[in-house]
Amino acid sequence: MSSREVLPPEGATVSTFTEVLAENLGHSDSGCTFIQDDGREHFVSWSELSREAMRRGRRLLQSGLRKGERVALIVPEEQEFVLTFLGAVSVGVIAVPMYPPMSFGKFEAYREDAASILRAAGARALLMPRSLADLLGPLLQAVDGLQAVVSEEFFAEPLPGGAPRPEAILPEDVMFLQFTSGSTATPKGVRVTHASALANCAAIVSALRLERGRDRGVSWLPMYHDMGLVGFVLAPLMARCPVSFLPTLRFALSPGLWLETVSRHRATVTFAPNFGLAMAVKHTSAEEVKRLDLSCLRVVGCGAEPNHPETLRSFAAHFAAAGLRPGTVVPCYGMAEATLAISFGEIGVPLALDVIQKEPYHASGLARPASEAEVPGSQVAFVPCGRPVAGHRILIVDDEGNPLPERHIGEVVFQGPSVAAGYHGEAEATRRSFTAHGLRTGDCGYLAEGILYVTSRKKDLLIINGRNHDPQTVEWAAAEVPGLRKGSVVAFTRPGRATEEVVIVAELRAGDAATVARQVRGHIQTKLSLPVAEILLLAAGELPKTSSGKVKRSRTRQQYLEGVLHGGALRAR
Repeated sequence: MSSREVLPPEGATVSTFTEVLAENLGHSDSGCTFIQDDGREHFVSWSELSREAMRRGRRLLQSGLRKGERVALIVPEEQEFVLTFLGAVSVGVIAVPMYPPMSFGKFEAYREDAASILRAAGARALLMPRSLADLLGPLLQAVDGLQAVVSEEFFAEPLPGGAPRPEAILPEDVMFLQFTSGSTATPKGVRVTHASALANCAAIVSALRLERGRDRGVSWLPMYHDMGLVGFVLAPLMARCPVSFLPTLRFALSPGLWLETVSRHRATVTFAPNFGLAMAVKHTSAEEVKRLDLSCLRVVGCGAEPNHPETLRSFAAHFAAAGLRPGTVVPCYGMAEATLAISFGEIGVPLALDVIQKEPYHASGLARPASEAEVPGSQVAFVPCGRPVAGHRILIVDDEGNPLPERHIGEVVFQGPSVAAGYHGEAEATRRSFTAHGLRTGDCGYLAEGILYVTSRKKDLLIINGRNHDPQTVEWAAAEVPGLRKGSVVAFTRPGRATEEVVIVAELRAGDAATVARQVRGHIQTKLSLPVAEILLLAAGELPKTSSGKVKRSRTRQQYLEGVLHGGALRAR
């Protein structure tokens, strides 16, 4: 084999990830590096990874679990999670990745959410570390028939002779349940099959133009979310592309460690949501930037939440002094229902926004290009999310499902082998989203010269006096007021006497609340010509969010309408 090999060389020869694990048994030349909380690093070769995963899989069978049954994983430590997840995959036990409790302050809400996921999944067992056993004990009483398993003790036991042999694994078999983030609705378990996972991983490898012997990843992304799990565990596993894993909590406590690790490990590919890029800029001083060498990076992917143009630009500008090349920041778009990736921007091409006329966009759903002569403030700009991954197709459709021409805004529909097999136990929701014509994403957007621009979530649109407004545009504008916490602003509508009215709920960062509220209202009116009926300011940590830090618009609106959001809040009418 040459030192640089286009990947995946064996992509067409495997049909399940069980076969990928078996194939990797013969490869010890590279693998994964797990960075511990204390900074120590532990390397695990592909061969060692597969061998231990298979041992753990047989241990799961020996305990009585069988192919097709669900085992939930609340395993914060990265190496332990990867080995246990792949152990389940190796024998056909369906893994259900779940997020761990983030703080004791919100544990009641966490337990309620976790119990809901465990019931929806029909999990037979819950694997967790000893450190969380006492804290998670109440879940056993909340979910009937659930067995608790302490992972360190369970997998430390030797595998007895005569352990059951695994059943045959087929491409159409469900590999794992990826529960959606819950940012727009109650979390649902997406049925990711071996076939859809392999198809999406192959598409990711192709889109990123990975070469064995050249490329290396660094990730701090949580492994219980699709971008961390599919993008940095499964795709590298299939392609045998080495990855270094930085604990998510270490990034949260010290965001500068992310690019420090990239620089030290000479990574070529890394990804983050929009807020991750913003945190890296905020917490890496000019002096610290000078100590980094980011000339190794080919791709800094940005997805998982709406991409703010200014965030992408400021990241590229801030780290240019460290050797970050123009065109390295690559916007992308994906979702759990598509296994992960739907589209990627072009690598090596500097960000070019699509600037369109505001009036026809809001009034008629048309994305007409704006001219340079137009009055400032009469335009709106969108980040390109790129072209669909190879072997797949994107359509824009109207409410009846009819395809729309380019530069007409409608719902984004995704077609191809990466589309998952529906929602677990949710027949009606599956019927609505997983149609014969493709996956109806619930996102609004348009195509221009084959490039996708995502504008908003369909159900979150603010419709005021017959005009459509994107909630994230309002939220980003509000967050420009210094007193609010960025990433902690929600905009939605409430019924008014004559029409829908805009409400903003946000967390106060600093300053006098009444003054900040007046500044927010004035800024929104001036910048967007949008009246705000009410502003509700909360203390830090009070806004409903998902486990990955996304705001929950629908939950916030529901709590607002129910009068739940009132403790310590300031209402500015």
